[in-house]
Amino acid sequence: MDFKALDVIESGLYAERIRLNTITTNIANIESYQPNGQPFKELVPVFKAKITGETFKDGTAPVEVVAIKQIDLPTQKVYDPENPMADKEGYVEKPNISLVKEMADLITATRTYEANLNALTLNRDLMLKTIEMWG
Repeated sequence: MDFKALDVIESGLYAERIRLNTITTNIANIESYQPNGQPFKELVPVFKAKITGETFKDGTAPVEVVAIKQIDLPTQKVYDPENPMADKEGYVEKPNISLVKEMADLITATRTYEANLNALTLNRDLMLKTIEMWG
């Protein structure tokens, strides 16, 4: 019995769990600052398909997380002279994280995770049927 599909599914579940973690981190830190006083920067995972001659031939290409990068978008300056992070002119640099974008990404990552779970369930059911036929 070939378990390569399970390896691909497992890699997809892991990758989407990392994506969910980075999205929730971005949402949690939408008003946060780094230890150096700079606004928190959006985190984004970078994925890569593990394509080799063998995986290409048999149609299996697991995904791997190669990095989690900070996106260096321009910050938003907001006038808030009472804020302890304000500069001399009373402006505060806020993280440029879009809650709307993060929520859309969260929905996409959740649906992709669910699709991988469905593929896992289908593969399990097919394996059980195969074992029943042998027995």
